[in-house]
Amino acid sequence: MTSPFDAGARFVLAVDTATSAVQAAVVEIDGDELFLASFRRLIDGRGHVERLAPFIEECLAEAGKTRADIGAVVAGVGPGPFTGLRVGMVTAAAYADGAGIPVYGVCSLDGIGGNTRGTALVATDARRKEIYWAVYQNGERVGEPQVGKPAELPDTGADYALGEGAAKYAAELKIPAEPDAVYPDPVKLVELAAPRIRAGAPTEQLTPLYLRRPDAKPVDQR
Repeated sequence: MTSPFDAGARFVLAVDTATSAVQAAVVEIDGDELFLASFRRLIDGRGHVERLAPFIEECLAEAGKTRADIGAVVAGVGPGPFTGLRVGMVTAAAYADGAGIPVYGVCSLDGIGGNTRGTALVATDARRKEIYWAVYQNGERVGEPQVGKPAELPDTGADYALGEGAAKYAAELKIPAEPDAVYPDPVKLVELAAPRIRAGAPTEQLTPLYLRRPDAKPVDQR
């Protein structure tokens, strides 16, 4: 696929369903600057399937754009629970394939941690009384995302914690946590993918960050 900017397209569709937030946005790339043209978010851990497609259409309408105006798709690839995460990634890949435009994946935690300062622990809700987490130093992730029980995390050196998981398990984390849940920022997701978008990098096969095996296991046939 060619660069979306070959034909002057400057608008990117961003989706993320790695948390309980169902999110869609249209983001404009104008040179080195990014602008949020439209945005939809609903906090509903079981509403990803029903809400994401309508949100995309609503974002296009609010931004005054059609599918032909979208030059690329950016998707949060987790980590996140299997079902919700899969909805966003499959929708993003199908949208891009149908429109003949590239799709790019970004770690969803980076959509939160990329906006932080100092040393921050970003934690989202992994269910089963666990969190997905990563440490950020002035907006740059240190190491790979992890999953674990909040009370059993190693000493991360973080000064504070934020994210849906941090708000839910503030007492167990042993460091100051922002009381209000924070979710991946779609503009930050697009910003992190922007170098690939501007360069016309090939479309990517989205690879989900599940971090743990699904509950279902194959039956031993022996």
